Amino acid sequence: MATFLYQLGQRAFRRRRLVALLWVAVLAVVGMGALSAAEAPDDSSSMPGIESQKAFDLINERFPGSEANGASARIVFVAPDGQKITAMGHRSAVDRFLTEAADGPQVADVSSPFDGPGLSKDKSTAYATVTYETKDDELTDASKKELEGAIEEVRDTGLTVEVGGSALATEAPAGMGEIVGVLVAAVVLLITFGSLAAAGLTLTTAVIGVSISLAGITALANAFGLSSTSGELAMMLGLAVGIDYSLFVVSRYREERAKGSGPEEAVGLAVGTAGSAVVFAGLTVVIALAGLSVVGVPMLTKMGLSAAGTVVVGVLIALTLVPALLGFCPNAVLARQTRRGRARTSERGTRIPRIRIRRRGRYLSRSQEHGESQAPGTNREPRKREATGSWSVRWASFVLRRPAAVLLVTVVGLGALAVPALDLRLGMPGDEAKPTSTTERRAYDALAEGFGPGFNGPLTIVVDARDADDPKAAVETVAERIGATKGVVSVSPAQFNEAKDTAVLSATPSTAPTSEQTKNLVHTIRDERSATETETGATFEVTGTTALNIDIAKKMQDALIPYLVVVVGLAFLLLLVVFRSLLVPLKAALGFLLSVLASFGAVVTVFQHGHGASLLGVDQTGPIMSLMPIFLVGIVFGLAMDYQVFLVSRMREAYVHGEGAGQAVVAGFRHSGRIVVAAALIMMAVFSGFMTAGDSMVKMVGFGLATAVLFDAIVVRMVLVPAVLALLGKRAWWLPGRLDRLLPRVDIEGEALNRRAAGLPAPTGESHQDMVRV
Repeated sequence: MATFLYQLGQRAFRRRRLVALLWVAVLAVVGMGALSAAEAPDDSSSMPGIESQKAFDLINERFPGSEANGASARIVFVAPDGQKITAMGHRSAVDRFLTEAADGPQVADVSSPFDGPGLSKDKSTAYATVTYETKDDELTDASKKELEGAIEEVRDTGLTVEVGGSALATEAPAGMGEIVGVLVAAVVLLITFGSLAAAGLTLTTAVIGVSISLAGITALANAFGLSSTSGELAMMLGLAVGIDYSLFVVSRYREERAKGSGPEEAVGLAVGTAGSAVVFAGLTVVIALAGLSVVGVPMLTKMGLSAAGTVVVGVLIALTLVPALLGFCPNAVLARQTRRGRARTSERGTRIPRIRIRRRGRYLSRSQEHGESQAPGTNREPRKREATGSWSVRWASFVLRRPAAVLLVTVVGLGALAVPALDLRLGMPGDEAKPTSTTERRAYDALAEGFGPGFNGPLTIVVDARDADDPKAAVETVAERIGATKGVVSVSPAQFNEAKDTAVLSATPSTAPTSEQTKNLVHTIRDERSATETETGATFEVTGTTALNIDIAKKMQDALIPYLVVVVGLAFLLLLVVFRSLLVPLKAALGFLLSVLASFGAVVTVFQHGHGASLLGVDQTGPIMSLMPIFLVGIVFGLAMDYQVFLVSRMREAYVHGEGAGQAVVAGFRHSGRIVVAAALIMMAVFSGFMTAGDSMVKMVGFGLATAVLFDAIVVRMVLVPAVLALLGKRAWWLPGRLDRLLPRVDIEGEALNRRAAGLPAPTGESHQDMVRV
C-alpha cells in the first residue's frame, strides 16, 4: 500500500491543476444537485420492532386520515392568583379562543376544557388541544399565525397562556458551534505549523470536503430519506476528521522536507506513510459508523452511513487534493527555518549537507535532530539526548522510566470518573428539559402543578377488539383493569373507530414521564395484560410518547453489546493487519473502553446529577438521551482508533526500521505526539462548539464527544499507551509465525519505500521478524 500511495501522491503533485479542477468539478456538480433537490424529510422517529411503534402503526391503520403523530398544540390557560378560569370574564375569553382556533386552516378538531377533563380541581388551570390534519412539517405559516393571533388575544385579557405540543414548537438557538470550532482549529494549526499557508491549506481542504459531503447529502436527502440530523452529524465529523487527516499529511511532508527531500519526493513519502495511516484510520471510523446499522433503527443507520461517506471523502481529499495543493505552494507551507534551508536544496530534492544544529548548549547532527534510525537489529534504549528534545519526547521518556506507576494512576483515575455511569438512566428528555424561557417549558410546569406530574406523560392504550364477541364490553373491561392498576390516576373514555372494532384511551400516571416509577408502571400494565386478553378476547398495546421513549431506551440497551462486539471485533482484525501484533490491538480496545466509560460518567455527572450543569446553561437535569450511548460509542471508537493508528504506526515504523522497543515509543512521540495532541484539540474544539447551542440534547452530545476525545487522545493514547508498551517491551510486537504468514501485508510503516530508496528488492511475504533483521 505504501508504494501505491507514494505513486498516487506524486501523480497528484505533478498533475496538480487537473486534480484541483476535478475536485472543483465534483463540488460544482453536487452543489447543483443540492440546489435542485427536493426538500429533506423531517426526522423520522420510526423504531421497528418495539411495541409502541406497532401501536402507532395500528392507530394509523384503523383510524385513517388521523395520523398518530399529526401536529397538535396544547394551549394552557392559567388564571391570576386567587382567581378561577370558570369566572365569567376568563371563561368567555377561552370560549372566544376555541371558536377562532376551530375556524383556522388545517384544523381538524379543538377540544374544550369545559367539556372534559381539561379543568384542574382548583379550577385555576385549564387546557385545550388543537389538532391539525397534517404533520408538523406540513403545517403552513398561515395556520401557525392564525393560532398565535388567537393566543395573543387571550393574553390581552389578563390570563397567562402557554403553548406546548409540536405545532408551535420553538427552535432552540443553533449557537456558534461550527464557527467556534473552525476558529479554534485555525489557532491550533497556526501554533502547530508556525505557517499561515500550512494552516490555511489544512482548513481549506477540510472545508471543501465537508461542503462536498453536505451538498451530496442534500442532493440525496429526498431519495434516501436523509433528515437534517444526518447532515449535522456529517458536518461535525467531516470537519473534525478532514482537518486531522490533512494535518497529518502536511506535517509528514514538512518532516520529509526538513530531512532534505525535494517537494515531489516529500509529497510521495508523506502520502505513502502518513497517507497509509489516514487510510486505515478512516477505515476504523467508517466501520464504527456503518456499524450503527446493526442497531436496527433506520434513523441511526442513515446517520451513520451519511457520516461514513463524509469520512471517505475526507480520506480521498487528504490523499489527492492535499498533495495537489502542496504542489502549488511547496515551500510556503514550511516553517521559516526550513524555508531558508531549502535555498540549498535543488527542486529535484538534492540532499543538503548534514549540518549541526545548536540546541540547549549542545550540537546535534541533522540525523540526530530528526531521529534517523540506527543500524537495523540494534536494541538500545533511548539515549539521554532524546530526553532533551521536545516536550513530547520528554514526556515519553518520563513514562518509560515509571510505566507501572503511570499506568496505575491512569487506570484508577479513569475508573473513578466512570463510576457515575453505573447510575445511567436512559430516556428522551422532553419539554421539561427546555429552558424556562421557552413557552413549552412553562406550559409543562403549569400542567404538572395543576393536574399532577404524570399529566404530561399520558399512556395511550390501543385496544384491538376485532376478535372479541362484544367489542364495546371488551374495551370497557380493559379500561377498568388499567384504571385499577396502582400508579394510574385516571383513564379517559374510549374513542372508537368507524368500524367500532378498535378503541383508543388514555391513562394518566401519578408520576412524571421520565421517572423510574412510570417506567415500572408501563412494564406492569404489559405484564398483567395476558389475563385481561384471555378474558375479553381483545388485545391491547401501550404506546404514547412516554411508552415510546421507554421502549427506545430498552432497545438501545439491548443493542449496545452486539454493536460493541461487531465494531470492536472488525476493528481488532483491521488493527491486527495494520500493526501485525496481538497485544497492540487488544490494548487499543481496552483503552477505548476505559475512555468511553469515563465519558459516560462525566455525562451522567453533569446532565443527570446536575453537577456543573449551570455552567453549560442546562436548566433541568434528567435521564440521558436514549441514543447517546450507541451514538457516543460509535463516533468515539472511530476517532480513538484514529489516534491509535497515527501514534502507534510511527512507533511500529521505528521498530521495524531497527529501533529498540523503548526507542520506538520515544520515536513515535517525537514524530507524532505534538500532532496527535493538536488533532485532539481540534476535535475537542469542534465538538465543544456545539455546547453553545440552546438545545440541551445538542449540548449533551457536544459535551460527551469533547470529553471522550479528551480522555482517549490525551489520557489513554498519550499516557496509557506508552506505559503499556514500555511494560510489554518486545512482546508488544509479537505475532505467531503462522498468523503472520496468513495476514496480508499492508506496509503501513513504509518499509517498501525504504527498500526502494536503498535499491533492495521489495519484500515477498517474509515474516515481520525477518524484515527487522534485513
